[in-house]
Amino acid sequence: MANEQIRAEVLEIAQAAKHASAELGQKSLDERNRALLAMAAALRAHTAEIVAANVQDMDAAREAGTKESLLDRLMLDDARVESMASALEDLVALPDPLGEVQEERELYNGMQLKRMSVPLGVVAVVYEARPNVTADAAGICLKAGNACVLRGGSMAAASNAAISRVLHDAAVEAGMPKGCIGSIASTDRAATDELMQLHGTVDVLIPRGGAGLIRHCVECSKVPVIETGTGNCHVYVHESAELAKAVSIVLNAKCRRYGVCNAAETLLVDRVIADDFLPGALAELAQRGVALHCDGIAYGIAEKLAESGADVAFDHADESDWETEYLAPEIAVKCVSGVDDAIAHINRYGTHHSEAIVARDEAAIERFLARVDAAAVYANASTAFTDGGQFGMGAEIGISTQKLHARGPFALKALTSYKYVLRGEGQVRA
Repeated sequence: MANEQIRAEVLEIAQAAKHASAELGQKSLDERNRALLAMAAALRAHTAEIVAANVQDMDAAREAGTKESLLDRLMLDDARVESMASALEDLVALPDPLGEVQEERELYNGMQLKRMSVPLGVVAVVYEARPNVTADAAGICLKAGNACVLRGGSMAAASNAAISRVLHDAAVEAGMPKGCIGSIASTDRAATDELMQLHGTVDVLIPRGGAGLIRHCVECSKVPVIETGTGNCHVYVHESAELAKAVSIVLNAKCRRYGVCNAAETLLVDRVIADDFLPGALAELAQRGVALHCDGIAYGIAEKLAESGADVAFDHADESDWETEYLAPEIAVKCVSGVDDAIAHINRYGTHHSEAIVARDEAAIERFLARVDAAAVYANASTAFTDGGQFGMGAEIGISTQKLHARGPFALKALTSYKYVLRGEGQVRA
């Protein structure tokens, strides 16, 4: 009986979104932008209500023993609600992704062909403990003319419910169709499974969360999936690197925020500079409370730091450490024999997300950028920049590690398709 109720809830919300999508896709840019501004204003007006709902989620998460990195992703305060509102306003300034003429030509028979961008229709987003995704996803979908069905994680249930209710009511009051922002209240995992079966009602499914969630959606969904990937990201310090710059980049990539997918999880260092670079780099990481999972060379250096009185948490790395997205104050450290060794390690263990080289040798940089298989590759910069806002896209819907349809941070344009529009004067085909 419970599953029947969940199925009925999911189907009702998805069908309402399908109905809304037909009207929403015809709304003008001005109409959609006015709705986004109304949604931003509503978030600000209901900040106290949203933060109070988040307090409920935070209290429950702490009681359940949730680790600090996930609590940071879950937490909302006045400043983070303001950031959500500002992100919606930033979308207003972006060009209209709809109606763009991507191709225009005359065919052999005199017919005029245009290829034009159009909405996807109904976008379902399944995500975990980040309630800000509720606002980002709703805003991006609406700007691109799509209705959305949101299925947040149980940990953020109260926060997501409050945010989605505020956004939907504001959008409808601004002239958008009822049901354009749907939110599934059920916290049962069966709700996600039901959503994944709605091929023909839901046009695309986007999972945002851990490896288990993403894998489950990719393997089980009947709805086409845009795969947002986990972030086992690397910073590689080449023997030609300016060492002070390299330390700064490593610290930012690892320590800026631990619970984000663009955080560095493995530090690779050329062996020939290990004795010059690692003592300072490992000491700085340890000072920030980062635990070190070290190969043999790095372990010996960490051991000497500890013997000198430094407070260093370290152990021997094993195979699993090279594969792990920690999302926590932990990092794997490995010494390599040069750029090709670093590239081979990254292409074997990385998740095709974001990878960085720190070097002054231009040949090494070009080889790394060309041969590393990832959505974003950096030379002399932190992986923390892999973000839709940082790339000038506004709020992102996710970071894709697949190669079809969307790759890297994706937002408005990735939530459109296209159709061919042809005009003739009575042509018929022989």
